[in-house]
Formats: sequence, structure tokens, C-alpha cells
Amino acid sequence: MHIAALYHYPIKSCRGSALERAEIDARGIVHDRRLMLVDPAGRFLTQREHPRMALIAARINGSALSVSAPGMDPLELDWTADGPRLAVSIWRDTCQAVDLGAAAAEWLGEFLATPCRLVHIADDEVRIVDQTYAPRPADEVGFADGFPFLVIAQESLDDLNARLGTPLPMDRFRPNIVVAGCAPYAEDGWAEIRIGAITLALVKPCARCAITTTDQRTAERGKEPLRTLATYRAVGGKVMFGQNAIHDRNGSIRLGDPVEVIRQR
Repeated sequence: MHIAALYHYPIKSCRGSALERAEIDARGIVHDRRLMLVDPAGRFLTQREHPRMALIAARINGSALSVSAPGMDPLELDWTADGPRLAVSIWRDTCQAVDLGAAAAEWLGEFLATPCRLVHIADDEVRIVDQTYAPRPADEVGFADGFPFLVIAQESLDDLNARLGTPLPMDRFRPNIVVAGCAPYAEDGWAEIRIGAITLALVKPCARCAITTTDQRTAERGKEPLRTLATYRAVGGKVMFGQNAIHDRNGSIRLGDPVEVIRQR
């Protein structure tokens, strides 16, 4: 098996970018979901409520952040700049974040037609992974829903697409790591995999939500793939596709790297 694709998502729930090489730090892939949109109360915003977030693209080059969206002039700013601190919430977690200012808030609020602020996770903030699943007490994550990585096999998507009238791209599921060269849904049975020097513990199936029904190019919603997945991937009333994972060290991975299963469930 090998890595078939790598992705990162600089702003949580906005469009992702493909990578050839991913640098990994304590929170996961560097720059992955380190930024986030919040409402005036500091509550995180996602495509679940705002599907137009799919149309917002963000790129990071050093300290420079470039944000684009249809019909908008590009937004350029220094995403590492210091600013007021805010307490922001992601599900049941509360984190310290840095507000990136009025210009970003105005630009994004205009595009989404809702008041919001753009924030980045504070450098000294440590958001610990849910200890129910964390292999180590110090395991942490950025602004992702709960885990640094989501692993999906290309063959799993291929099997799903064979059941659909219209095939869907992998971006509907927003993984970090796509592997290839295994059976469909083989990732369900992996407890640990190794990529180079990095070991990933696959700790929890990923329950899928309405974001998977949002076309990442048009922001239009439909019924698939949840309708089809519910016929054969439902567990406890939730639809599962992909595996959440936690890494054991910093390092780097790249396209084509071999993926070794070192422990099955």
C-alpha cells in the first residue's frame, strides 16, 4: 500500500489543498485547520450550517494567508500577526485563539452573509484529544473536530461510487491521508499503520454528516452519499466512512510513501 493523496485545510471547513509532502507537528499536518471562523459568541462555524464555506479557498505561504471566493477580491493578510485573544468553542472544547482583525471579518462576513471572525489557534494553546481515544495523555489537535488525521482508502470510495448513480470525488469526505492498494474498507480493521518513522493509531470510525452531501465546487446540497451509505455503513444510527487517527511523533510524509499495517483491530 502507499499514500495516494495528501490534503490540508488551512481554514476549518473551507476548501482544502492537495499536498505532495506534509510536514507534521504535534497538532497534525502543519497549517491544517489552524484557522477557523467563529460567530460573535466565539462558536465555530462549519459547512453544516454554511455550505458556502466550501467555496472559500485559503493558501498559506509562510506568514502570508491568501483567501479567495467567487465574486470577491482576494484577501491577503499575515495570519501569524498578534491580535486580541478570544475564547472560542469547538463542540465541547474551549480554546484560546487570536483574532485576525476587522478586514478579515468584514470580507468573510460579506461572502457568507453572516457576522463572523477569523481566528487562529494561539501558539501556546494546547487542545488535548479526547482521552477516551488518545493513546497518550499529551496527544493534541488544532481546530479539527476531534482528531489530527482522517484516513480513507481509495478503494473504499471506489466501492461507494460503484453503488452511486453519479460518482463523487474524495473531497466530499475531507481526509488528510488517502491510501491505495488495499481492499475496500480495509481501514476499518487497522489499529495502527506506519508511514516512514510515524505511527498512526486509528482510534475511531468517522461518523459522517451533511458536509458530505455538499458539492465542494458549487456548495449545492443533495442526498448523496449519505442515502446510499446508510444502506450498508450505518452503525448505531450513524453513517461511518473513514477512520480518525492520531500520530505518535513529528516528521514528514509524502505522496507514494509505503503504508504498513503494523496492528489489526
